[in-house]
Amino acid sequence: MRKVGAMPAEERLLLIVEDDASFAKALSRSFERRGYRVLQAESHEQMKQVLQAESPAYAVVDLKLTGDASGLACVATLHAHDAGMLIVVLTGFASIATAVEAIKLGACHYLAKPSNTDDIEAAFGRAEGTTDVELTNRTTSIKTLEWERIHQTLAETDFNISETARRLGMHRRTLARKLGKLQVR
Repeated sequence: MRKVGAMPAEERLLLIVEDDASFAKALSRSFERRGYRVLQAESHEQMKQVLQAESPAYAVVDLKLTGDASGLACVATLHAHDAGMLIVVLTGFASIATAVEAIKLGACHYLAKPSNTDDIEAAFGRAEGTTDVELTNRTTSIKTLEWERIHQTLAETDFNISETARRLGMHRRTLARKLGKLQVR
């Protein structure tokens, strides 16, 4: 497993897979100021093209990408390209189901937005698990359980709203309203 601080400058190559151009640009600038060379891709297809020419040591992947594939597909492709790559998944679409899948597919960490460069770089440094995490005694609410089930089904359907609504037995507009209330990104 790679360590952030121990890398020579030429190995500090970071790939950002993000479809929000302004967020990707801001994140890129911030990492460049920290000595990383940054590559960007807006989709799974663009990311695969970048991987044909480059082999980044780090990747930041947005979970919900518009278009062809989810960030989970990107994580699987990145991990297959280089199992030692440190991959952090960023999302405003956080759920336990997608966090577990991201880790199983090869991500080293999963962060909910808003997260900044400090959070992401710290996540690269915490790639290995720890037993020091404080366990909470918080009960899960019905709303949280519903939200988790929606997210799990969304992930299973590659974020297809119509198919997710069908599988959950609800109207597509009802699901869209629920997602809109939480300002999912």
